[in-house]
Amino acid sequence: MSATGVGGYDRQRELQAFDDTKAGVKGLVDAGVTAVPAIFRHPPDSFALPQAAADGDGDAIPVIDLAGSASREELVRRVKAAAETVGFFQVVNHGVDGALLAETLAAVRRFNEAPAEAKRAYYGRGNARKVRFSSNFDLFRSPAANWRDTLFCDVAPEPPRPEELPEAVRHVMVEFGDAARELAERVLELLSESLGLARDHLKDMGCVEGVGVASNYYPPCPEPHLTLGTSRHTDASALTVLLQDDMGGLQLVSNGKFRSVEHRVVANKSRDTARVSVAAFCSADVIKSTRLYGPIRELTSSDGGEPPLYRSITIHEYLAHFLNKGLDGRPTLDHFLLQQPDPATV
Repeated sequence: MSATGVGGYDRQRELQAFDDTKAGVKGLVDAGVTAVPAIFRHPPDSFALPQAAADGDGDAIPVIDLAGSASREELVRRVKAAAETVGFFQVVNHGVDGALLAETLAAVRRFNEAPAEAKRAYYGRGNARKVRFSSNFDLFRSPAANWRDTLFCDVAPEPPRPEELPEAVRHVMVEFGDAARELAERVLELLSESLGLARDHLKDMGCVEGVGVASNYYPPCPEPHLTLGTSRHTDASALTVLLQDDMGGLQLVSNGKFRSVEHRVVANKSRDTARVSVAAFCSADVIKSTRLYGPIRELTSSDGGEPPLYRSITIHEYLAHFLNKGLDGRPTLDHFLLQQPDPATV
C-alpha cells in the first residue's frame, strides 16, 4: 500500500515516477526545477549536528604523510590515534599519480553531465551488473531521498570488461580502483601494526579482496536547507578511500578498537557547479567469500579483559542488512552487537 499524505501526496508514486525517468537528480536540474520535490525533503532533525561536531571538533581531520620524515613507529602511532579518535584521516604523499586523480574526477563529471539518453543504458537497481548508474540505491526504503546520483563499478577481484564501462570513464575507472586498492593495503598495514598485529594481518583477512568504486555527483540544489547530498551513515566496507574535489560538503557526524565514523554530505549550495567525489570501498570478496568475520581473537579475551562486542557474521549477511535498511541514520554494526542497547536509553 502506498502512503498518501496531505493534499493527496502519494510518495510511492512520486518515487516510481522519478525512478522511471532514469535521469536522476541531474535530470530534475536540467528540467529547471526550482523547488526540492517532496520525496527529497528531510525532516528538520536530520540537519542537527551532535554537540561535538557543532562546536567544531569534527573539523579537525588528522593528516597522515606517508613520505614524511616520521619514523615507521611514529607513523603507526599517528594512524592509531587518528583511527581511534576521529575515524577519518587525510593521506598525503601517497604516491598515487595526481594526474590520474584529477582525470578520474573530470571523467565522472563528464559522464554525469552528458545527455540523459547517454546514461539511461546504465541505469538500474540491484547488483546483477558490475557497472550500474542510479540515484539513491535505497530510494524506495529510505525515509527521504538524497540529492545525489551515483555510478557504481565493481573493480575487484574481477574488473568489468572495457565495453561494460561508459566511454567517459573507461580509461580511468579500473586504474583508479587498482591505485586505491594499493593505497588501502598500505594503510591496512599501518592499522595492523597499530593494533599490535603482524603487518599483513588485516590484508590476510581479506579486507581488500573486493573493491567497489562509487562515483557520486551532487548537482546544484535550489533549496539546500531542505535536503541532504548524503544522509547520516557509516560505510559498509573495511576501509574507504575517498577522493573528492575542492568544493567540500563532507561532514563527520560522530565517531570496538577503531571508530566506524558516521558522516554525511550536505546538499550542494552552488548555483552552477556540481560537487564530485569518488569512493573506493575496500572489503572482502562480496561474491565468493564465506569467511566468518568477528572480533579479532588476538584483541579479545574471555576472562573479562576485552570481551567481544559483536557476533561473527559473513560479508553477505552484513551487506544484506546494510542494503535492506539503507541510509537511515542507524549504524549498521549496532545490529550485530552481542548485547543490544536498551531502547529506553538510546
